[in-house]
Amino acid sequence: MSVSDESGFGRKLVENRLVTPEEIAFCENRREEIEKNGKPVTLLDVLISEGYMTRSQLKRIERTMDDDSMYRPAQQIPGFQIMSKLGQGAMATVYKARQLSLDRIVAVKVLPKRLSENQEFVDRFYREGRAAAQLNHANIVQAIDVGEAGGYHYFVMEFIDGQTVYDLFQKSVVDEKKAINIILQTAMALDHAHARGFIHRDVKPKNIMIGDNGDVKLADMGLAREISDYETAQSEAGRAYGTPYYISPEQIRGEINIDFRADIYSLGATFYHMVTGRVPFEGQTPSSVMHKHLKEELIPPDHLNTELSSGVGEIIEVMMSKARDERYTSTKELIADLQSVAEGGPPFQARKMYDQHVLEDLASSGVTVASATPLDLDPSLVRKDAGNRLAILILSVICMLLLLANLAQFIMSR
Repeated sequence: MSVSDESGFGRKLVENRLVTPEEIAFCENRREEIEKNGKPVTLLDVLISEGYMTRSQLKRIERTMDDDSMYRPAQQIPGFQIMSKLGQGAMATVYKARQLSLDRIVAVKVLPKRLSENQEFVDRFYREGRAAAQLNHANIVQAIDVGEAGGYHYFVMEFIDGQTVYDLFQKSVVDEKKAINIILQTAMALDHAHARGFIHRDVKPKNIMIGDNGDVKLADMGLAREISDYETAQSEAGRAYGTPYYISPEQIRGEINIDFRADIYSLGATFYHMVTGRVPFEGQTPSSVMHKHLKEELIPPDHLNTELSSGVGEIIEVMMSKARDERYTSTKELIADLQSVAEGGPPFQARKMYDQHVLEDLASSGVTVASATPLDLDPSLVRKDAGNRLAILILSVICMLLLLANLAQFIMSR
């Protein structure tokens, strides 16, 4: 196989266990960042510069590549006429095909032969098919069939004629109104999955499709897991599953009991990238990026894009709270806030959580608040660091006391 087919080459590296899918994904994202600055670079160059591979290792793998092997498995799937290759990643190749029985266009994902010999990859492949089959929603790519033919495992799904969110923001930052609409439709897809006990675990721009008709579809359930699947959770304990730029802190820590809030964090990171043109945290290696998800304070999105409304900024910051208890308590709450901001209103749930956190900060500081009346503070001030919020509140209390003192003095003078 030619080295120019970089995605195929990346797949080969994973098959030979020289790199992990996460390392390939990181290097692909790193390459895209470099190219944004006008410097052409290949995936192979990045793998070498990041220290994942040596040139001699790459040459040995290159000699084992076979162009024809990419297309043979697809031709062996009965009932489907392969039309063209849509794309290829580290884990599978996707083809555009015609389902002969129903005369319709579909997408067929095929697991490489070498990965078919690894039971972990096979199990994950079928888990994706089963998860997708149990979800029936307008904003989720529909599963059609899954099976094995000639030693190759395949997954047939709905064909989406369009582009990914990643493709969309390669040209420029996504307009706020359009970004809200995309995130809203994706949140609806996630709400459907969460209600049926599934967490996606890999929400990112490349897994959100936008059809030519404007419909948004959540794709790739390859890392999806049932919340109740304790056996799989135990086997994955301590391992980080996800994409470094968008992964939640609890996934990084390899926690067993992750839930829907991990998806909300990843969707928030995707939202952030869409409206700012930057990933939330950057780093030279996957581990450095993930460390920042755990420890580094998020730069508010409206500090990078000053044209953003305060409502969008509040929503993203709540979605990306490092402590999952400080995120939305349900996907439905997130949907309600997105709909409200889309209609020109405030994000009520996010603002309520901000007010709650402000009061908690005040209580932990030892200051007693005499009244439980909600404080009507400017959201752009509330979203600053805890020290600023505390100073504002203390100033408010002092002003109130001064007002009461002046009122008492006035009454006594009468």
